[in-house]
Amino acid sequence: MPERSPLSALPACFDPLRARPLRALAALRLSCATSVTTSPGRQRSAVRRCADQLRFTLIAEASDVGVSARKTSPFERPALSPWLQRPHAYEADVWSHVDRAVRSVQHMTELIAWARRHGRILVFGMPEDGFPLVMTPLSGDSVVQRCVDLARDAQQEAETISARLTSAHAALRETGRYGGGLVPFGYRKAPHPSGSGWCLAPDPDTAPLVRSIVSDVESGRSLLAIARDLNEQGVPVPRDRHAQLQGRSMGGRRHGRDFDRFRWTSGTLSKVLRSPTLMGHRTHGGQTVRDELGAPVLIGRPLLSDAEFDALQVTLRARSNGTHRPRRRTTALLIGVAHCQGCGGRMYFAARKGYAYGDYLCRATARGEVCPAPAGMRSDWLERYTLDRYHQATGKDGRAVREGLLRDGVRVTAAKGRRGGGPERNHGPDTARLTFTIGEPSDSRWDH
Repeated sequence: MPERSPLSALPACFDPLRARPLRALAALRLSCATSVTTSPGRQRSAVRRCADQLRFTLIAEASDVGVSARKTSPFERPALSPWLQRPHAYEADVWSHVDRAVRSVQHMTELIAWARRHGRILVFGMPEDGFPLVMTPLSGDSVVQRCVDLARDAQQEAETISARLTSAHAALRETGRYGGGLVPFGYRKAPHPSGSGWCLAPDPDTAPLVRSIVSDVESGRSLLAIARDLNEQGVPVPRDRHAQLQGRSMGGRRHGRDFDRFRWTSGTLSKVLRSPTLMGHRTHGGQTVRDELGAPVLIGRPLLSDAEFDALQVTLRARSNGTHRPRRRTTALLIGVAHCQGCGGRMYFAARKGYAYGDYLCRATARGEVCPAPAGMRSDWLERYTLDRYHQATGKDGRAVREGLLRDGVRVTAAKGRRGGGPERNHGPDTARLTFTIGEPSDSRWDH
């Protein structure tokens, strides 16, 4: 029997011998990256192999590292999502395998619907078959069912792995062993005294710093001032310190922005100082894990005694003035859309007591930064301006929601206002301070 060619999966309307080869996007995804991982390279090679077999031209790469396919759909991933919003830029998406694209039947169904709606091709590498699985807008039910079946297999595999990890971590919590995850600030991983597994030991570089921070808090210094000092001294935040201990580079992506390293904020510092891990306790969900007799399960030598930790909590509660409460999910329209011109950071909504509207404000200080020109504007003014410009630019009618604005790449930048002015300042926004754009993701050219 002659060997099957992957080109046979393409209908005549996608003739690979046409004058212009079909443009393809390489899509990579990895749940967790370490300094020794080779998965992105293997995925890249597999994608190139598929493209060569189908005679596609790879124009760019969307690489989502540290992104779980079980928790996020393709339309929610930082690198891939902007490309899915502009399908006119290419004809095909190529993954090295189905589980690199989705681990959910629902997500596969959504992806297939998107491909058919926009007339795009989905390609999944199938190394076990020797040729890729290709789904075109004209593919029959058998190809669609094959895609769904593979997604179901990937979903079941993910659920099995998750159940095993949950069970393993529960057992490790009960025995005081370190089961992975973010190492608490002030500690580092060390061999368990039993000779089996790992526990935590004070980190000689950061444990003394924890005691110094506690002393500063007890002396009356604000968390914001301490955080500013830590940033000036170049002290890595817990996430970056964990990356250092793992041999990985610091920084990463947050709120759609890439950072070489993250910065201390009063919130980050508060989380460290309120954690029972400072007493050597094993925690889960921020709470102390206890044994059958109700005693705390210890995972390492304490950095603070119980009495010192309790005194610290009294000080922090007195500082919070009753404001330390669970974070509520915002419903503000322009979160992620409105940005400050002074620092480029997001603007956040702040309510005005007794008013139907609030304000969008630069919150650079909450990120541990100093903005040279912090912007602010009444929420109703900024929202009305944004929606007016959005409807003019897109021709869309009806009520807009934040998800739709973000999906269309809407960005509004506000500059700092002037002091003074007459009664006209109360009539509406100074639009000279505002810039409206509908952005497109920058091309990340495929590097051969």
